[in-house]
Amino acid sequence: MSSAPTTPPSVDKVDGFSRKSVRKARQKRSQSSSQFRSQGKPIELTPLPLLKDVTTTEQPELFLKKLQQCCVIFDFMDTLSDLKMKEYKRSTLNELVDYITISRGCLTEQTYPEVVRMVSCNIFRTLPPSDSNEFDPEEDEPTLEASWPHLQLVYEFFIRFLESQEFQPSIAKKYIDQKFVLQLLELFDSEDPRERDYLKTVLHRIYGKFLGLRAFIRKQINNIFLRFVYETEHFNGVAELLEILGSIINGFALPLKAEHKQFLVKVLIPLHTVRSLSLFHAQLAYCIVQFLEKDPSLTEPVIRGLMKFWPKTCSQKEVMFLGELEEILDVIEPSQFVKIQEPLFKQISKCVSSPHFQVAERALYYWNNEYIMSLIEENSNVILPIMFASLYRISKEHWNPAIVALVYNVLKAFMEMNSTLFDELTATYKSDRQR
Repeated sequence: MSSAPTTPPSVDKVDGFSRKSVRKARQKRSQSSSQFRSQGKPIELTPLPLLKDVTTTEQPELFLKKLQQCCVIFDFMDTLSDLKMKEYKRSTLNELVDYITISRGCLTEQTYPEVVRMVSCNIFRTLPPSDSNEFDPEEDEPTLEASWPHLQLVYEFFIRFLESQEFQPSIAKKYIDQKFVLQLLELFDSEDPRERDYLKTVLHRIYGKFLGLRAFIRKQINNIFLRFVYETEHFNGVAELLEILGSIINGFALPLKAEHKQFLVKVLIPLHTVRSLSLFHAQLAYCIVQFLEKDPSLTEPVIRGLMKFWPKTCSQKEVMFLGELEEILDVIEPSQFVKIQEPLFKQISKCVSSPHFQVAERALYYWNNEYIMSLIEENSNVILPIMFASLYRISKEHWNPAIVALVYNVLKAFMEMNSTLFDELTATYKSDRQR
């Protein structure tokens, strides 16, 4: 007589809400959000005819019925439950995507609340909690959303809805309002990069079509960034929000409003202090450069802000700062360069002297940039005295032959620019050393 098998007590039960347990059980690489979950009872949806199989007069009503059916949410963490109905909903969503893309006259006034309701039912949910102490976005694989087979099609459908030639913001604004946008922005914290990519497109379309929501969207992004910098230091969608902002800044009218300048100085510059800067630095640098191309007078506060937050102990961040600084110098106006050249080259001199090879190398690469070289040449009487002692010492003492070779090239360039001053500085440096 055999006894019933028992579960060994040592086996951890995987909790779908815990990222820690998901990492314990590496085989479970997808995760479900804490929205509606079926509690064992099978879900039954009544199969409806295909839209293409009914007359054009019957299509609007059938379209609404299919939207209502797609409000039913399935449990994707239970891989064996409701398989037939999950597939039915997936094929229905596919059909809706095609229908809204191809059909003319399908967006009647009655469809707007049903579309927004269906989208809201599917995408708005409480995201799984983040154990920020354990999860390292630079090292760990992201946890993927288990319900993606449905979620992706819902996003695809919503984007086609927003992009439809028949779409009327005047009707949609009753349903796509501030509350909707707030919930949408919260989803940018999703760990799934596929979802954040779709959200980026959705928010971009909403910003473009709803003029009345633009200031609100900017304000809420501002709030997310401030919380990120000063409170949580955790938000997955910073890069995506910055990418949207890059396009928004590009469209700002001139002269720039005071609130936009404030956003640059009080929000974008402090974003450089965050430990996870590498995850969104390219998008942040792009936003900064967009601002400076719009209004060159902002160059001085931006560069002084970067000097203030310059990394003291992280060489990887220093290399990023140097890269961004070069992007800024590529668009700087000579009149603005003169205002910041002294603090700027004092910092560059420190970087050239860095014991970290990559920091020194990145700073010395500035002399390969023709435009920066022209600015240095015009102001060599100020810049050469700041840089000379560091360069001369490195040429004699640095451990790395590649750095020494780069420094020789820089010294040669300075000598050709202003030989009289170069000779004076050489003589002064040697006499100081002999004392």
